Amino acid sequence: MEAIVSNTGSRWLRVCLIAVAMTFISGPQAQVPVTPNADHDKMLASTDPRVGANKRLVYDFWREVFEAGHLELAEKYMAESYIQHNPNVPTGRAAFVEFFTKFKKPKAIEARVAAPLVAVVAEGDLVLLAFAREVADPQDAAKKYTTTWFDMFRIEGGKIAEHWDPAQKQ
Repeated sequence: MEAIVSNTGSRWLRVCLIAVAMTFISGPQAQVPVTPNADHDKMLASTDPRVGANKRLVYDFWREVFEAGHLELAEKYMAESYIQHNPNVPTGRAAFVEFFTKFKKPKAIEARVAAPLVAVVAEGDLVLLAFAREVADPQDAAKKYTTTWFDMFRIEGGKIAEHWDPAQKQ
């Protein structure tokens, strides 16, 4: 009986050692890169007309105001009392326009969001845009990796009333 237990224990030890060795031989598994979704129409579709309108409002705001720099269109999309949770951008529509006027110059408005959009998700009065973002590897600046950036908006009265993103104070 002792020989059987010893033989079983020995096999178990060998299996464990092989598993550990295989882990080191194969090396760590790389992240799966974040890839954009090319079908913007499908991401904007909704069976709920209100949710579909909210998605379209945020999508068009992003294209026309944020990407194309047409800050004169902010009133069309943003509530005057717009609340900003990004620590680098002031609250209020007028403050938003003043802030981005320093960085954005108007250019042609594209038919689609130019940023690498991964998803447009909405429920009720909230709309979330998810983007693929490529950044330098902090351990090797010559290398890049992808991650996801999120912008979430609350819609009130047909206008963007509030915004969140994961930005850190700069």
